[in-house]
Amino acid sequence: MILTVTLNAALDITYRVPTLTPHASHRVTEVIERPGGKGLNVARVLAALGHDVTVTGFAGGDTGRVLHDRLAREPRVTDALAPVEGATRRTLAIVDAASGDTTQLNEPGPTVTPAEWSAFRESYEDLLRRGMSAVALCGSLPPGVPVGAYATLVRAARAAKVPVLLDTSGEALRRGVAARPDIVKPNADELAELTGAHEPAQAARDARRRGAHAVVASLGAEGLRAVTPEGTWQAAPPTRVHGNPTGAGDSAVAGLLSGLVEELPWPQRLARAVALSAATVESPVAGEFVASTYEDLLARVAVTGEATAA
Repeated sequence: MILTVTLNAALDITYRVPTLTPHASHRVTEVIERPGGKGLNVARVLAALGHDVTVTGFAGGDTGRVLHDRLAREPRVTDALAPVEGATRRTLAIVDAASGDTTQLNEPGPTVTPAEWSAFRESYEDLLRRGMSAVALCGSLPPGVPVGAYATLVRAARAAKVPVLLDTSGEALRRGVAARPDIVKPNADELAELTGAHEPAQAARDARRRGAHAVVASLGAEGLRAVTPEGTWQAAPPTRVHGNPTGAGDSAVAGLLSGLVEELPWPQRLARAVALSAATVESPVAGEFVASTYEDLLARVAVTGEATAA
């Protein structure tokens, strides 16, 4: 069982319109609602890959009740979201069918009280003791949650001997890296903000010195670069895929995490992550991928690099 943590879970609502025009009224041609937030997107992709997943984080209010209802319909996904008094946020994605571009509107999330945060920590540590094979800590922090929250959760996972992947940004990333997660997956901008270095390979090495065991940097259309104790590799998609990029990074996390659990070598983990990420761009909603595209890309992802000499 894999555990994903989404402290700022959401109900994702995707509107598709023929053309998005500012200051105009639009006729929506399609509406899709899904459980959202980075960790829930990761969970849905992991489940599609055949892994059983438990999801936790916070849920509250009318939107939280809809979120629980939607999660009950997700195969291979167990809902362990903790209750809060505030209302779960909504995220609205507007897809312009003519251009393929997406406009995203994200609510801030509920304010979490100290008592709710304390109760969550206890339930999280209990989940870790249930034999989780790995844990992913993903996304932004809702109001009220301490900025060092991910560092706290990383240390709890390490104490339970559960491998942990961290995917966040800003000060939460800086503090989380210092707690020594097994993998961090920033994008190039987040990595530069963390380290002050703008060359991805140098920035990834700096992030490892700050505490991360392995660093996998998202480089957009150029794929992923991994700097690990076992070696350094870069994986790139064989062709540029057009569509909705929302959730592509979450699919990459699912690829890395599933590869970790399945004990795949790093080049195979990266190839899977890149293929999943690109295949997600073709999907209209986050947390899903086009299976035929994934299989085609997986066979053609280019991986370069070398293992560290023994």
